[in-house]
Amino acid sequence: MIVTCARKENGLIQPNILLCNDDGIDSPGLFALENQFRDKANLFTVAPSKEQSAVGHSITLHDTLRKQRLSDNKYSVNGTPTDCILIALKNILPWKPDMIISGINKGPNLGADVTYSGTVAAALEGALLGINSVAVSLNDRETDNFQAAAQITEKIVNLVLENGLPANTLLNINIPFLPLEKIRNHRITHLGKRIYNEEVIRKVDPRGREYFWIGGGDPGFIIEPGTDFEALENNEVSITPLHFDSTNYSVFDELGKWLIKNTM
Repeated sequence: MIVTCARKENGLIQPNILLCNDDGIDSPGLFALENQFRDKANLFTVAPSKEQSAVGHSITLHDTLRKQRLSDNKYSVNGTPTDCILIALKNILPWKPDMIISGINKGPNLGADVTYSGTVAAALEGALLGINSVAVSLNDRETDNFQAAAQITEKIVNLVLENGLPANTLLNINIPFLPLEKIRNHRITHLGKRIYNEEVIRKVDPRGREYFWIGGGDPGFIIEPGTDFEALENNEVSITPLHFDSTNYSVFDELGKWLIKNTM
């Protein structure tokens, strides 16, 4: 558990919370979190100046980064979500956060989505730096109504602040797009299997030069017991603990039989 930096406000101890996302500083999901926590935390928002979906855990190394102060505790950065976390911690915040909340993302981040997601990447950067971090996504890509999702996020965040997370662990939270009374439960899940349908579309511009769009239909998924996909299908909130050790320990013995034996 991290050391708290919470300060007293009107006699009450309030946590220090940093908000970020990958949908950009003007996202309604970010506004919903600000409204939900504004009077309950020492709050800072540092988010990308424009949408940064699917940038993963990238860091800007070959261009300059600039921050823009939008209000006392709100900044935009012309970079990735990971850039935002680093600049917030190293240059903007007057304290180390007790919690980083990344989201609320428009659309879910399930299965292998977590490898592409800037929303998850911001929380991952927080976990790498020893800060309790959660990534939150709503299972709808069109709505501007994030009120129920923000309320659910607050409940989970309060539990994390009370109990802490294991080292190097973040929570990837996916919330059904339903009224609160229709959400059945919260479940600890593992990542499911996504079926991607991307196509690489080749076109030619008016000057005869080819260009490409990577796109396609909405991805599908495989329903398996205990997965994040199954939870959402059952109108449950999916909470998946993630960490950044991607080592596949289960194949050590198998690889050792042929790979190591024949390379010595």
